[in-house]
Amino acid sequence: MLEVMLRHHFGGFTLDAAFQAAPEGVTALFGPSGCGKSTVLKAVAGLLRPDEGRIAFDGVPLLDTARRVMLPPERRRCGLVFQEARLFSHMSVASNLRYGLRRAPRDATGPGFDEVLALLGIEPLLDRRPARLSGGERQRVALGRALLMRPRLLLMDEPLAALDAARRAEILPFLARLREAARMPILYVTHALDEVDALADRLVLMEAGKVVAAGTVEELTARTDLPLAARRDAGVVIPCTVLDHDIARGLTRFRFPGGELVAPLRPEPAGTRLRLRLRARDVSVATAPPEGISMQNVLPATLAAIAPTASPHEVFLHLALGETTLLARVTRDALERLGLTPGARIWAMIKSVTFDQARGDQARGG
Repeated sequence: MLEVMLRHHFGGFTLDAAFQAAPEGVTALFGPSGCGKSTVLKAVAGLLRPDEGRIAFDGVPLLDTARRVMLPPERRRCGLVFQEARLFSHMSVASNLRYGLRRAPRDATGPGFDEVLALLGIEPLLDRRPARLSGGERQRVALGRALLMRPRLLLMDEPLAALDAARRAEILPFLARLREAARMPILYVTHALDEVDALADRLVLMEAGKVVAAGTVEELTARTDLPLAARRDAGVVIPCTVLDHDIARGLTRFRFPGGELVAPLRPEPAGTRLRLRLRARDVSVATAPPEGISMQNVLPATLAAIAPTASPHEVFLHLALGETTLLARVTRDALERLGLTPGARIWAMIKSVTFDQARGDQARGG
């Protein structure tokens, strides 16, 4: 497990952050530009010495200013991937990758050369120079080089920020596969919510140099007291499993903890685990079972709570469906017209859902 506690001043800015990263999988540092995310990453990598702090990995201090411990970057065994790939332009892809392999400690275990090629789909690129690669291809090679260094911890600083939408869509599936295969902690800096949805297991929300909240993505997206709720795309993220496909109707059915949903036909086989985002603006409510509507996802729910939004004219409704809480954003006028109060039995009408990449090939235990 990675434990981070930092305090640092530069210019008129103060970083005062503490959190723990998951022992495996992706911990995303999320927040607006300038909130201190990349500074935290540099401190973990050993590229910045903070004024005060302690960073420990599996109980071993990498930094402890009180005890004057400051391991140099090369002894921390962190693999780094930045916005720019930073490949050696005079080397082929194969040579760039083998450079990473030569930097690995002799006794370190980790993925082999061929395994990394297969994981990232870069075998066809081996003879090319970086100048002949697309942005997404360069990032995949940079990631492969970092993996071949056999790190104990992978640090990624907005690796998709410099890519256009098409290249981001190209590389996200590879990052999702890496999350499943790497079996190491990954600290991932981003300000893109779709990357959090697709990749993160744990989320650390930052604002103005401070950690506002930390927890699972599912926990934090259901809270309306956090900055996430102020976004127009605010909504909950929930895990689900593909049940079956109705090819004739062009639909896929999913199970989640609290019910079932249908969506336009998906390519994943039955049993695949996904995570989906249900945006609050895409959830409406009714006080009686609706009839004659186009929406197919109409689920009984209990109104658990009513919370304010950033707008004085709207509110969030917390809807309980078994173990799962959904959010609906409705006007105060609708709240009053329908006479909604906590405890009321209502129907949640879900207009659309968005999905992340598959989280593993098959769900275990059905």
